[in-house]
Amino acid sequence: MVDETEAGKGRATPSRKEAEAARKARLKTPVSRKDQAKRERAAREELRIKQRDAMKTGDERYLPARERGPVRGFARDFVDRRRNIGELLIPFLFLILVFLFIAGASGHPEWTNYATTLVYPLVIIGVVVDVIVLSRKLRRELKARFEPDETKGTVAYAILRSMQLRRMRLPKPQLKHGDPMKARY
Repeated sequence: MVDETEAGKGRATPSRKEAEAARKARLKTPVSRKDQAKRERAAREELRIKQRDAMKTGDERYLPARERGPVRGFARDFVDRRRNIGELLIPFLFLILVFLFIAGASGHPEWTNYATTLVYPLVIIGVVVDVIVLSRKLRRELKARFEPDETKGTVAYAILRSMQLRRMRLPKPQLKHGDPMKARY
């Protein structure tokens, strides 16, 4: 005799009549092209909602294909746990733009020359150095953890992610700055 705690699927087996009715309901074609389009639209919308929620929670099942897999997850966590100069690029350039506007309006055009000839190149050099450091470290880690054919395009993916403002990144960062890498990689 089989003990109920050991076996079972958690629900009763449907009768033949119920199973056939369910199968026919699935195979039933829509009455019109309009109804079929409505069903397909609803299915696409449901998938979009699941993908949008997965981008916030990091649920691997519903992430878009570009974001799926352990290699991309590792790259996301690798970028999210470190501070990047690239993520400060847009706010910094915006502040320089405001400064240039104020300097131009106040009658000090030499300030605009200093900003454009000194500050812009320094910011760009800082970002380039940060990207080089990020890509070298990431390549080393990817080589140690994954097969070479799995990592194609991952470094470019990580660089693009490092240039985004942390709040705007999708999927949302799962690690805080300085957190250790997850053990799943």
